[in-house]
Amino acid sequence: MEYEMRAEYAEGASPYDPEPRFEVWHMTRLDGTTALCGRELEPDAARQSAHAWGTPAGRPLCHACGASYIHQVPHDVP
Repeated sequence: MEYEMRAEYAEGASPYDPEPRFEVWHMTRLDGTTALCGRELEPDAARQSAHAWGTPAGRPLCHACGASYIHQVPHDVP
């Protein structure tokens, strides 16, 4: 299964605003709009690769999505 990160916007903001107010990144299945935490996200929300998970580009991350993602996808531990 493939995953990606999708933005959640601040209350009252949308991806169509000239400068949308970003709230947090969620993990979704590739091309999905339902986050692993169950939140429904905007179909046109900003996206980025799941490779951003755990990097500065992927912050802030929904804690519930992060916990679910780490249990679903094997990660190398140094």
